[in-house]
Amino acid sequence: MFGLYAWMYEQESQNTSNRVKETLKTRAKNGLFKGSNPPYGYEVRDGKLYIRNDETPNIVRRIFREYLEGNGRQSIARRLYNEGIPTPAQVAGKSNAGDKWHDSTIKCILTNPHYVGDLVQGRTTTVSVTSKRRKKIPKEGQFIIENAHEPIISREMFDAVQNQLEQRRKYITAPKIHLFTNVLFCADCGTGMWFRSNRDGYICGAYARHGKKACTAHTIKEDFLKETILNDIQSLIHQIDKEQYIKKMERKSKSTKSDSQKRINKITKQMDVLKNRKRKFINLLADGIITNEEYQESIEATNKELTELIEQKNKLLTFMEGEDVIVTIEKLKKELLQFLNFDELTEDMLHRLINRIEVKKDGTPIIHYRFATPKIE
Repeated sequence: MFGLYAWMYEQESQNTSNRVKETLKTRAKNGLFKGSNPPYGYEVRDGKLYIRNDETPNIVRRIFREYLEGNGRQSIARRLYNEGIPTPAQVAGKSNAGDKWHDSTIKCILTNPHYVGDLVQGRTTTVSVTSKRRKKIPKEGQFIIENAHEPIISREMFDAVQNQLEQRRKYITAPKIHLFTNVLFCADCGTGMWFRSNRDGYICGAYARHGKKACTAHTIKEDFLKETILNDIQSLIHQIDKEQYIKKMERKSKSTKSDSQKRINKITKQMDVLKNRKRKFINLLADGIITNEEYQESIEATNKELTELIEQKNKLLTFMEGEDVIVTIEKLKKELLQFLNFDELTEDMLHRLINRIEVKKDGTPIIHYRFATPKIE
């Protein structure tokens, strides 16, 4: 019976979505902008796009000009961020707007045909009403009205930028993967650390991408990290047979399991709130209170929160179902003895023994070993 209700709910949701899409198509055919947020540099009045009377159109022109002058998307984004230029999300007044410009933001502006004065609608659509994924619509299936509004960029400049984007794409090389890639993170901002050969080590990714306004370098040498981890392994093997170590682990495990259960209960309540929120969104869409784009944006944000909560809950449940401390310590000892005589840290050792490493501002590493009892915030 539940399956039948679920099917009926999905069908009604799909019918509502189709009705909304047909309405939006009609507006597009009439040359009216149908998005919930206009392109950066424009505003919507009576369904039409007009150039904003502020600095945003000049920022668009600057982005196109600097890219043609040979600047990369990331370097353009870094300068805009360091100069404190409001991002498109901030200008649109989004509640979750960040102040950092990104490579992807610059790319969206450089590839947006609205800037030459053409109204282009229906470039993407959802795969289904129950999926947040979107797919591109072929150009022949889009609604294109040429010279529908005042351009910010000339067609010649826009075409030149598209050509440059294609040329540069052909010569992009894949980033090099180093030993601590995807394991090493900045302790202050949480960004992954980037390897720099001129430093023989790693620096904060936010600092590397956005400069000192975003974070500080948090520099750490790769050889120092290797030596620290190998020394830790040697030290732990000598401690692991001591009775006080086992008792300490037992006390910590009992306390942590209790904290884990409290956290699981809290996460379950948060998930219920988000599920109720999703049901409200479909009703708002059906009643025409929100647009299809606003609906999709809200659902995507809610689904992202749900996914994160589910991952947190699953990790906690896995820990709660773990073996007792004595068995865990015996397994740990057996695991560590395999690496006792190693004088070089290998990728296999690293990922088997370590979950995550955080680097403090002064370069001190905080190493989260897989065999340590998890700390629940």
